[in-house]
Amino acid sequence: MPLSHPACLLATWFGAGLLRPAPGTWGSLAALPLAWIIVHFGSPLALAAATIAVFAVGCWAGGVYERAGGGKDPGVVVIDEVAGQWLVLIAAPLDPWYYIAAFVLFRLCDITKPWPANWAERRFTGGLGIMMDDIMAALYGVAAIAAFRILI
Repeated sequence: MPLSHPACLLATWFGAGLLRPAPGTWGSLAALPLAWIIVHFGSPLALAAATIAVFAVGCWAGGVYERAGGGKDPGVVVIDEVAGQWLVLIAAPLDPWYYIAAFVLFRLCDITKPWPANWAERRFTGGLGIMMDDIMAALYGVAAIAAFRILI
């Protein structure tokens, strides 16, 4: 599927998923500046709405990419990392250190896939399957950021 196809463009988050090594890390990094802009000019609620929209678009685009021959949860599809990263950033204040912490926490949870993320990875298929394990992994990052903010 050519990058110019809308599903490919969105699934790879405008080509970030084509970068090597570690396309998921590149996808998460590519999510950070736009999240900052959304929160700066909007609010965490605006980022929550954008996260829901990206999740929905990711279910479609990831499913199209997978059906076009990309295989099950292809590595180049990183829109799931964008949604997961944004979900963690909803809990973070607009501060570079929190954004770095949110990035590291999300990547750690996305790579290790603690329960229920590992369950979701096996349970769901297609575009929903691509998206759900990252959303579940992101919940750990949200909890960690929220706990840190309460304790500090």
